Amino acid sequence: MKLYDLERSGNCYKIRLLLSFLGQDYERVPVALDEGAQRRPEFLRLNPRGQIPVLLTDEGEAVWDSTAILVYLARRYGGERWLPGDPLGMARVMQWLALEQNEGRYGTARARVIGLNIKSGLGQTGTLEESRCLAERALVVLEGRLTDHAWLAAEHPTIADIACYPYTALFPESGLPFDGYPAIHAWFRRLEAWPGYIAVPRRSAPRA
Repeated sequence: MKLYDLERSGNCYKIRLLLSFLGQDYERVPVALDEGAQRRPEFLRLNPRGQIPVLLTDEGEAVWDSTAILVYLARRYGGERWLPGDPLGMARVMQWLALEQNEGRYGTARARVIGLNIKSGLGQTGTLEESRCLAERALVVLEGRLTDHAWLAAEHPTIADIACYPYTALFPESGLPFDGYPAIHAWFRRLEAWPGYIAVPRRSAPRA
């Protein structure tokens, strides 16, 4: 397998984290976004949207979008554990993937992009205040679930936890307060103690 990747991307990190948990070997192919590599014809043949991550499977198929890649890897290498196959179990995972792609993306993730002054189209879609409001919605929902449950969708980690973890953990880089969420922080510690965990990429200071 090949993962077309950017070290600092939370979406790429999700894939690296699941691959590590699954114990799967793969080749990392860095994509120089700052140089426009994602707009070159050879990359657009892999992903016509011009975005990372992209996974090139052992069968030579390109799978793009972090959520789609998580689903593929979970079902291909993780059996039922990381993505349950029964209708209710799968739905429970998917609802958290939806939260991550909505309130997570435009809340916690966008707030970080704006706070760090990262040159990204995401940061141009709204303001820090709009992002804060959405982030708080996501955090309240996560805190509510995790107050009474160790994991988001099952009695063990699933791709729901992997999808929601990175930009929640990186939210402090937005410069916005992250107090009053003890269940979320306990969830961080549980996931970070899971065998195969690799550290989430952080930045120590804004970059122009």
